[in-house]
Amino acid sequence: MLSGKSLLITGGTGSFGRKFVETVLSRYPKIRRLVVFSRDELKQYEMGQVFSTTKYPQMRYFVGDVRDRERLNRAMEEIDIVIHAAAMKQVPACEYNPFEAIKTNILGAQNVIDCCLERGVQKVVALSTDKAAAPINLYGATKLCSDRLFISANNIKGRRDIKFSVVRYGNVMGSRGSVIPFFMSLRKSGVLPITDERMTRFNITLEEGVDLVLYALTHMWGGELYVPKIPSYRITDVATAIAPDARHDMVGIRPGEKLHEEMITETDSLNTIDCDKHYVIVPSGSSWDVDRYMETFLAKKVPLGFHYSSGTNSDWLTVEQIRDLITTHVDPSFAVAYGATARGKRQLTMRQGMVSAEEMTIEATKE
Repeated sequence: MLSGKSLLITGGTGSFGRKFVETVLSRYPKIRRLVVFSRDELKQYEMGQVFSTTKYPQMRYFVGDVRDRERLNRAMEEIDIVIHAAAMKQVPACEYNPFEAIKTNILGAQNVIDCCLERGVQKVVALSTDKAAAPINLYGATKLCSDRLFISANNIKGRRDIKFSVVRYGNVMGSRGSVIPFFMSLRKSGVLPITDERMTRFNITLEEGVDLVLYALTHMWGGELYVPKIPSYRITDVATAIAPDARHDMVGIRPGEKLHEEMITETDSLNTIDCDKHYVIVPSGSSWDVDRYMETFLAKKVPLGFHYSSGTNSDWLTVEQIRDLITTHVDPSFAVAYGATARGKRQLTMRQGMVSAEEMTIEATKE
């Protein structure tokens, strides 16, 4: 599929970008050019130590921002395929810096679309998020706008041979800033902050996210919004998996957070079809031949009133499954050590003035 092609990925130094580059170089060694486009030169330097241009002569590293249309246009010269992964993603940061999120996630998305149209790109896949479904925070709202821009770009392509599609998925296991590395950094303290014990989230591994994007590149007609069928987890189960004897401190839901995430709303379901391993939301009011699409991919329409929420999902990760996934996809050295947080608890208690240093020394000697 990618042999002899030139591909550019925006936000290519992020967690997804690194795994995507690793996978593409492994599966498609005959790719002609693979361009990493991002604004962080330090991350590009670090990535270049792993995927050097000496070992991988097809690699290119472009420092640039999707806000900068001119630089983006230059980077897309002779590019066949674009993966758009650049975004401001942290919910609190987007809430506090709203227009910065708009400039990157919305105006940047339009810059990508315009440059793809001008440069003769053939296929474009944009990454979305579960927070774009019925958004209640600015991050989700900007990504919903981005999704609509990419889907609607198929209406303005004219006679150009180009297709735009979107891939939407939930929390990526072990990605920077996500809950699992956060809990792992705190487990020795003996206390894990829990926003709400009822909270649930979707879970997808980086490998699964990359595979879905590559599937979209292979099968896209243009206009699809792909949604994978993935399991959910309870935030309390994640805490138990990482630090079974840690105390849970309830800190409350942060501004812009939901108890449960959705990837397909009840309204979206009117245009949603079930393709066995994933769902596809087709553009409403489009000229698509949905019946032919369903026949081609052996799909069926979802039931009336269907919605896809992490809280009502039929597939749940157990504590043991979460541990296995952490070992496989986050930290191969991860191991549960019951009682390992006892010292951390005593240190926390000491800071609160409840035990003396002498008592801590005696207890530490016993260990």
